[in-house]
Amino acid sequence: MSSATETAAEVNVTGSEWQAGVLGGLFGGALMGVLLSVSMTPVIQNAIPALWGLSGGVAGWTVHMATAAILGVVFAALSKELPQYSSSVGQSTALGAIYGVVLWVVLAALVMPVWLSAVGFAGAPSLPNFDPTSLVAHLVYGVALGATYPLVLRR
Repeated sequence: MSSATETAAEVNVTGSEWQAGVLGGLFGGALMGVLLSVSMTPVIQNAIPALWGLSGGVAGWTVHMATAAILGVVFAALSKELPQYSSSVGQSTALGAIYGVVLWVVLAALVMPVWLSAVGFAGAPSLPNFDPTSLVAHLVYGVALGATYPLVLRR
């Protein structure tokens, strides 16, 4: 007979780390939001707010920027766990690019279509939704977040 032991790993993100994550996330989110507004206007104005039962561009921007800040804190926790990949601006930028691609695959291509269908959004994309413009937008987010994070952390 075998037994399994589970242990919980706790990641303590300090005030400066989570603040750097929020600021990096907001910067990346702003750049991504501008790109979405220009190239995929219905996403920021209709799809993103529809996830939460809202409508309109202001709601879309608010939800998008809140999500960008939260995902920035997740990046801060990831960076703390992977210091060998986030100790310099170049390494953190590369980690941010990878993070952006992972967010695109998981959240934009898989979760968002399912969620939009579940809330009855008429314009829900098919599953999976591997839109190349969305990939570029998520790369912009990840690169901006990754580049900004260590700079804010060091101030």
